[in-house]
Amino acid sequence: MNEKIKTLQIIHLALCAGLIAAYFIIGEISVEKLKTIPSINSSSLLFAIIPFLAIILAHFLFKSQLKQVDPKLKLEDKLPFYQTASIIRWAILEGAAFIILILKPDFLIFGILLIIYLIFLRPTEEKITSDFLD
Repeated sequence: MNEKIKTLQIIHLALCAGLIAAYFIIGEISVEKLKTIPSINSSSLLFAIIPFLAIILAHFLFKSQLKQVDPKLKLEDKLPFYQTASIIRWAILEGAAFIILILKPDFLIFGILLIIYLIFLRPTEEKITSDFLD
């Protein structure tokens, strides 16, 4: 069981590390860039909403995938379903962060917040157990 969780943690680490590296390389993160608050107008409103929509969509799809799993299965048998649901969740968040980075680099702070949220989604046995109980 721990090996399967470790595999999932390695996938999560790789996604986070790749996204962070992309933000440092492409985003050219600096303190000055992070201090400036981007102005939100009607044409850029969509880019301000993307992180929130991504979080809501990712959570909804994650929970809907977990609801399809037979509750009578042992936790170890539920892990492949959890892995699939987690990868879908992470892909949505990563995609939203990349959209912000590439299409609207002025909103870098929103992408960084998505990365921080993604880091907090690191899978542990306790989280997996509690996610199936919800």
